[in-house]
Amino acid sequence: MDSEPLFPALAAPGPAPALTFGDRTLTYADLAAATAALAARLTAAGATRVAVWATPTLETAVAVVAALRAGVPAVPLNPKSGAAELGHIVADSEPSLVLAGAGDELPEALAGLGRVDVRAELDATDASPYTTTLDPSSPALIVYTSGTTGPPKGAVLSRRAISSTLDALEDAWQWTDADVLVHGLPLFHVHGLILGILGPLRRGGSVRHLGRFSTEGVARELATGGTMLFGVPTMYHRIAEALPDEPELVKALSGARLLVSGSAALPVHDHERIASATGRRVVERYGMTETLMNTSVRADGEPRAGTVGVPLPGVELRLVDEAEAEIPGDAGPEAVGEIQVRGPNLFTSYLNRPDATEAAFASGGWFRTGDMAVRDADGYVRIVGRKATDLIKSGGYKIGAGEIENALLEHPGVREAAVTGEPDPDLGERVVAWIAPADPALPPTLDDLAAHVAARLAPHKRPRALHLVDALPRNDMGKILKRALGKG
Repeated sequence: MDSEPLFPALAAPGPAPALTFGDRTLTYADLAAATAALAARLTAAGATRVAVWATPTLETAVAVVAALRAGVPAVPLNPKSGAAELGHIVADSEPSLVLAGAGDELPEALAGLGRVDVRAELDATDASPYTTTLDPSSPALIVYTSGTTGPPKGAVLSRRAISSTLDALEDAWQWTDADVLVHGLPLFHVHGLILGILGPLRRGGSVRHLGRFSTEGVARELATGGTMLFGVPTMYHRIAEALPDEPELVKALSGARLLVSGSAALPVHDHERIASATGRRVVERYGMTETLMNTSVRADGEPRAGTVGVPLPGVELRLVDEAEAEIPGDAGPEAVGEIQVRGPNLFTSYLNRPDATEAAFASGGWFRTGDMAVRDADGYVRIVGRKATDLIKSGGYKIGAGEIENALLEHPGVREAAVTGEPDPDLGERVVAWIAPADPALPPTLDDLAAHVAARLAPHKRPRALHLVDALPRNDMGKILKRALGKG
């Protein structure tokens, strides 16, 4: 067996449900059979690395788990990626095979790869147990970054990194085999795949995947046994908007054990609307492709809106200034610094990029996240934005865009908000607000928004320029693409 099995429940599988996608369910016995059969095929084929066409289906989950059982690194592919991005990932990762559902049509960029059609449903009595011995430090997944600052880079994640982050979340969220996780996240990234599929399987619990997110689906699954919900801010915003008109959704959320948001900051306004209607607080966590999970609000801790909680067990976290000197923990809530982390959850390297790998780490093995944050006196971390796009240096102050965005979203005339900086001859940079109005016919004015922010934060954080837009550009995870907003 694997010297550190990722999925202990597959060693002696039973009839408990493991994966449900729509009207299709695999028990642990079913999953063990399907993944053992596929793992044996990969071993027989001499596969050294496989690409997985990561649709939101049982086949994707089976493909990834089988690759992990076989010790063959898997490269999840986003089916929405363009031809150039897919071509880059395939050329960079050099998979020997692509795993896909039998009915999936694959793009030209994958035409040169051998294809294996994944069968999710097998007779559990037809497959022999699959065993192998694997090194916990060996590569498990190669997950490509979003490529916002250049071609996507493949972050090599070890088996130990995955197990350590999932076990740290077990502690933080009191996650057990009795939990039933509900989500509708894509399966080509850390949130949906590692946390949302591998997480329940490592615990011996189950997951119900919605296929496509809807508030009706969330209500249905939570009302019929779901205990946990994972989502991104866009999903929780839709939930908050729907609550006044969907009493069944209110009831279902009220009965959930844990509501978790990640991948981007959840606006405080949506936190408060959900809590007011349901009595349940959404908890946030913080992670990256390269680090997996770093911090979280704990299930037994204070669910403080606007924070991502405290460092997870095994994770060291510090804030540093521009000279990479550590900022003392008692420096106060206005001391903005870059987050650096280290621990067993970190990636091993960027595939084929020793230069980028070296540049990503400071001395002592600290990973430079590029995220800027402040820290409360009791250790709660508040992220204020990305170093490259969200740190605004204005009038001698370091200002995080995130807190201004939260303040703007509390204004009744604002539906969506983003904040950037632009050059200013007097201030160095000035704060610029990009607003999608709640009512396009009656948009808020700059003076109104400036006064609103100054009253909640501080006068130097008020916006000094305003751009009105129909909607803000976002990626698949709901993150605002600030580079697409221009320079103002």
